[in-house]
Amino acid sequence: MSDPMPFAPLSAPEARVLAVLVEKQHTVPDTYPLSLNALVSGCNQKTSRDPVMELTEADARDAIEVLRARSLVIESSGGRVMRYEQNAKRVLGVPSESVALLATLMLRGPQTAAELRANCERIHRFSDVSATEAYLEELAARAPRPFVRRLARQPGSREHRWAHLLCGEPPEEAAPQGVATTGEAPRGFDAEALLARVERLEAEVAALRARLDGTT
Repeated sequence: MSDPMPFAPLSAPEARVLAVLVEKQHTVPDTYPLSLNALVSGCNQKTSRDPVMELTEADARDAIEVLRARSLVIESSGGRVMRYEQNAKRVLGVPSESVALLATLMLRGPQTAAELRANCERIHRFSDVSATEAYLEELAARAPRPFVRRLARQPGSREHRWAHLLCGEPPEEAAPQGVATTGEAPRGFDAEALLARVERLEAEVAALRARLDGTT
């Protein structure tokens, strides 16, 4: 089976433009396809975005040109302004449910299955978390190129998060400050000082026990 997405990973602005078109198709259908101005506004929203971006019209135009060349965006003339719509389902070769998950991951960054189900609701309503996980597993098992990956569970977290791979491999997540990774001590860790403190505490405990033994 040939790869339906035979091109280099998307840049962050390209992924944001594509995801915004997917989102707005469902949330503001009356103004879809989007004008360039509406598309830029959607890309630069301060809410429901991680990271928050500040794309210019030139940035958006550059992203659109790349996406058009890859057939992920279709340009149409709407009166005096050009309008843009997404074509992800056909080009990526995945169902609309998977497009909704990918768009939400591109808009908000790595999330758990439960978070994705909640955040996807305006694009597609999943019946439960199990249904969300089933589509994620399909995207992760997709051959020859997976579209998502389950990340290693973070210290103190009970659930795995998922990340999309349309922009390439996700960066390694740093351990939370003060939490050591395997074989490493936290920054600022002083082994000698800790050992001295333990020895001092043991001596105090021994002295206290001796005093207690003397009163019995």
